[in-house]
Amino acid sequence: MIPASAGIIFLGNAIYMIKFFFKTLRLVLMPFMLLWSKLGTPHGIKRSASAQQEVDVACQKLALYHFKTCPFCIKVRHEIARLSLPIILREAQYDESNRAVLLQGGGKVQTPCLQITNEQGETQWLYESKDIIAYLQKRFA
Repeated sequence: MIPASAGIIFLGNAIYMIKFFFKTLRLVLMPFMLLWSKLGTPHGIKRSASAQQEVDVACQKLALYHFKTCPFCIKVRHEIARLSLPIILREAQYDESNRAVLLQGGGKVQTPCLQITNEQGETQWLYESKDIIAYLQKRFA
């Protein structure tokens, strides 16, 4: 007869193996994701100097919390580059202070997340790459 604790030990080992598998997969894919991020960055749109200055001022109230190798974050960063937006990028995977601000302000550590501060100083946290891209296109395209 197998003791009940054997099932718990097996389950613990299975969870450990699954975590180990995904951690290893992430390490293997990381260089390719970084390469895609760099090589896939589009050229930005051209605006008049005055129009770009207005965009620059508006972008001072925006910050993107991201993970460097997250495919959804890369997608948003590509759109930011395409729209020529000087949005502040805050790395939240390894920077504990950025991670804490994201958790406190947005309520969860999920990236990408666009922090939007309006003229009254109120902050909105926008998650989901599709929603962020739609917001940026609507506001700046």
